[in-house]
Amino acid sequence: MRKKGILIAIDGPAGVGKSTVGMAVARQLGYGFINTGEMYRALAWKLLRLGISPSDDGAVAGTAHSSKWDFAAGEGGVLRALVDGQDPGGELRGEEVSKTSSAIAKNPAVRELFREIQRALGADGGMVMEGRDIGTAVFPDAELKIYLDAAPDKRARRRVLQLERQGLPADYGEILRGIIARDKNDSTRAAAPLKKAPDCVVVDTSELTLEAATDAVAVIVRKRCSQI
Repeated sequence: MRKKGILIAIDGPAGVGKSTVGMAVARQLGYGFINTGEMYRALAWKLLRLGISPSDDGAVAGTAHSSKWDFAAGEGGVLRALVDGQDPGGELRGEEVSKTSSAIAKNPAVRELFREIQRALGADGGMVMEGRDIGTAVFPDAELKIYLDAAPDKRARRRVLQLERQGLPADYGEILRGIIARDKNDSTRAAAPLKKAPDCVVVDTSELTLEAATDAVAVIVRKRCSQI
């Protein structure tokens, strides 16, 4: 057992509900929560502002290393990534930021830097951390590893509904193509590709509401905690 509790790693592809489920579970436990993808999005946001191409590996890595990375605790124990003291907020959800973050996630130097930061944040436990490689590369020794999955078309439909609720335009075909492309990028990159840890618990949310998915994961968490 770590000082503050266990480390719960939640991995899975884009749009599967990792953040919603992870935050709910963290609140139930009184744990902190980190969406590690926000670090890549925050870096992508900065690169776009500076006009740096995501394909320029050296400039991308240099920007990541020269930036100041902090985390601000918000409601429900959520830790938000700050780059140079700035919280980009809703701008992290933009499609251009999303595409850029997917591209820079392939950068080994960036992944190494962020992995060390994430390990420091979660070392004492009492944390739910979600991403693509938490249970395989960041915390292969996590006390509980969960892999959330869902069919691409289901994830695309959820994204469409999310955008429509926000009053934003949503093209199902474009969103589906983006999800499929993101899955391919995440699972085939050389540096810490998206994959299931051998000892993870897989939860398929294709036919589940986010509330039902949260309940399913909460049951797994309670069972694991009772075993420690």
